[in-house]
Amino acid sequence: MQADENNQDQDKNQAQEAQPEVATEQTAEEKITALQAALEEAKASVLYIKAEGENIRRRAMDDIDKARKFALEKFSNELLAVKDSLDAALNVGNADVESYKNGVELTAKQLSAVFEKFNIAEVNPVGEKFDPNKHQAISMLENSGEPNTVTSVLQKGYILNDRVLRPALVMVAK
Repeated sequence: MQADENNQDQDKNQAQEAQPEVATEQTAEEKITALQAALEEAKASVLYIKAEGENIRRRAMDDIDKARKFALEKFSNELLAVKDSLDAALNVGNADVESYKNGVELTAKQLSAVFEKFNIAEVNPVGEKFDPNKHQAISMLENSGEPNTVTSVLQKGYILNDRVLRPALVMVAK
């Protein structure tokens, strides 16, 4: 009988040892399943963030493209008034030289107002020292004043917000 009891005790011990292994296996499988679920969730999150970043980049590129296309819209609208004045002057049937002159002066004032509104400044450097950053010398004149001074302007230059749009074409004293 004692052998029988020993066998039963051994069977109980083996059964008890087997149960924790089963429990450990289930816990490990549950952990693996939970980790796989977390991994899938992290993958989905990364894909979402990547897609969101791509959408932001695409929207920014679209905004830049629109800004390039329509950057001159305000300036163009202001110039339309000047164009309308020129067209009206050309459509006048009976006009004398004086009325044309007055019309051209008014149109020039309109254009100057547009230039001022958009920070376009005229460069007319007569009497100033020659500046190669703002002026382009066409020729040099002998004995026409202080050396390296602009004596005449063949074509005015223009500056937009302190940046040269077109240098003034000038003649300089030797």
